[in-house]
Amino acid sequence: MTSVQAPARPTTALDALPRPPCAELLGWEVVDARPAEGWIRIGFDARREFTNPAGFIQGGFLAAMLDDTMGPAVFAHTDGRLYTPTIDLHVSFLAPAKAGRLYGEGQVVQLGKSIGFIEGRLMTEDGTVVARATASCRLVEAAKALG
Repeated sequence: MTSVQAPARPTTALDALPRPPCAELLGWEVVDARPAEGWIRIGFDARREFTNPAGFIQGGFLAAMLDDTMGPAVFAHTDGRLYTPTIDLHVSFLAPAKAGRLYGEGQVVQLGKSIGFIEGRLMTEDGTVVARATASCRLVEAAKALG
């Protein structure tokens, strides 16, 4: 009997970085990536501690998850050359999110000389989109920003 293994996800420049405390808190992990296309999929653990009085994940945590999806899309796309401090972030909350696994998909829209445009969406395991975002970011040499 042979076992079938899931295909390994592509390696990215993110693999060489330690996860920062904010990523640890959110349960951040790269699930899939197509760096050449500027696309990434990140998994998050939406913990019960993130819920509001109605029992849904508070919007600030959802925004943080989106922000921590879109920036890594640029970092992976540029093979770790560019770090992306967010200039502005616009989030649309589309459906309530319950505690559990959430997935963010980030896409590079356009990179200029000093400004980038990115978008993302956050969804449940069954594919329900709970939030969407667009952002603009500064493009900073990672060696200067992270070194």
